[in-house]
Parts: sequence; structure tokens; C-alpha cells
Amino acid sequence: MGKASRDKRDIYYRKAKEEGWRARSAFKLLQIDEEFNIFEGVKRVVDLCAAPGSWSQVLSRKLYLPAKLSSDLPLIVAIDLQPMAPIEGVIQVQGDITNARTAEVVIRHFDGCKADLVVCDGAPDVTGLHDMDEFVQSQLILAGLTIVTHILKNGGKFIAKIFRGKDTSLLYCQLKLFFTEVTLAKPKSSRNSSIEAFAVCENYSPPEGFNEKDLHRLLEKVGTPSGADDFDCRSGWLEGPNKVYIPFLACGDLSGYDSDRSYPLPKAPDGSYKILDPVQPPIDPPYKRALEMKKASNHGFEKLSLDP
Repeated sequence: MGKASRDKRDIYYRKAKEEGWRARSAFKLLQIDEEFNIFEGVKRVVDLCAAPGSWSQVLSRKLYLPAKLSSDLPLIVAIDLQPMAPIEGVIQVQGDITNARTAEVVIRHFDGCKADLVVCDGAPDVTGLHDMDEFVQSQLILAGLTIVTHILKNGGKFIAKIFRGKDTSLLYCQLKLFFTEVTLAKPKSSRNSSIEAFAVCENYSPPEGFNEKDLHRLLEKVGTPSGADDFDCRSGWLEGPNKVYIPFLACGDLSGYDSDRSYPLPKAPDGSYKILDPVQPPIDPPYKRALEMKKASNHGFEKLSLDP
């Protein structure tokens, strides 16, 4: 499929290139903010699984750049295993969100304080098997929740991508253990054909006496009848008389662009259309060296595997 065809078939892909966003997913966070006002009063933010950086761009433009002339600058930390091109006002940490040391690094960047907001747009490579994709994505969210319990302050907010499926009610109840308000949101820029949605978790309030080391044992009790000892953590227990009704909200301008529709390309006076390349800012030397080393390593592996 050519670039012009992609521009025509995906309006948000085209708008992202026009406005300088690294990915169309930037509009999803913007539309979530329009509905929930998640950036109000935020001074410290963490972006988990940040690459390629479109959500970090939103955080920079909405929080850092407006306050650039003041002395009270917000702190934004982006975490990912992959190197990422720099973004103004964003501190990048190349690390694993499941590692306790990563949480310690974040707290050090915040001078011992905790975050007001944690966002996560990470997702695994989809297989097309919805049950498998939903399960792997839920495990990624719980991995994100693990670091959230270490770095998010009481009353803070957590935004995470989910894949809707038969166990969504289980994930909802697990998140409700730690947040008083949990809403599933579907931004207008998210395709209707996609099973993705976003969990908007507000007012972080862990159970009294909660110890971060007991997180997974606590989560296992959700979906288990009467807290039985032989944990059978599944959503089947949340049906029938125990059925859980999940708040679900469409956000963004509902009369705006349809992400599943094709739109005509804007034409210049001479009838031509200027194709814009995707936003790929230059990578600073440390990141460039890391990418070159990775490519060299992959090339060496391929050469070795082809040798008799």
C-alpha cells in the first residue's frame, strides 16, 4: 500500500504527520484528556513502554512547553527497553518496568517524590488470536501495575491500554482494588474494528496495610469464590449473581473524524497532493550507536546461522 493510499484510508495517520506527532496514538491520549482532564495539577509523570514517543510528545506539549518560562517545570520520565529519539523536557530511562531498580531510578529523578500520573500505551505484537492477545496484554498491564504501586502517589492516576475480551471484568476488579474510580474509555481515534480500549484509573488508594511484595497474591484473590485458598483466578466467578458492570465511555468529538473511514486527500491548487513522510526525528549519537550495535549484532547472527 502506497503512502498516499495510507493517508487516504487513515485520517489520524495523516493528521499525525501534518501536526508532527510520531504516531497516530497521540490523538488517543489527547481525547482521553478532553474527557477526563487527566493533566490538571500534574507535576510529575511517567510514561511506561514509551517508544516511539508519541505519548511522551503529548506530555511535553501539554505540560512541559507551556511551563517552560516558569521556575516550576514539570518532570516527565519515559521508560522503555528500546532507545528513543530525544523529546524536549522528557527524561529517558532505558530499562525494564518489571525491575525494581527502574522504580528506584524514577524516584531519584523525582527527588524522592512520587508521580501524579502514570500512562502506558504499551502492547505486545498481536497474533490475531484474540484470547491470546487479551491475556498477554493483561499481563503487561499487571506488570505496569507492579511499578505503579512503587512510584504513584496516593490520589494519583493511571492510564493503560487494554484489549477487551471475556476476562475484562476480572482485570477491572483487580484495578478497582487500588483505584476508587476505574472507567474503560474508547477514544474516537481508536478504530471501531480494534478490541483496544483504555483503563482510566483515578484516585490511587491501595488497601490498608498493603505491601508491594504481596501484590500478586492479592490480585489472585479477585475472581476466587469467597477468597478460597486454592486460587482459581478467572472471570467466571464474576458472572451470574456476582456479575460486574463496567463503566464504558466513548471519548473525543463523536461528530469528528471516523478512524475507520476513508477521506479524500487534500489537493493543492494545481491538483497535486504532497505526501508527508512519517515523523522520524534525528537520533542523538548515544541512541544512534545503540541502534548500530543492535543491527550489527542481528547481522552477525544471520550470517552465523547461514554458514554450514
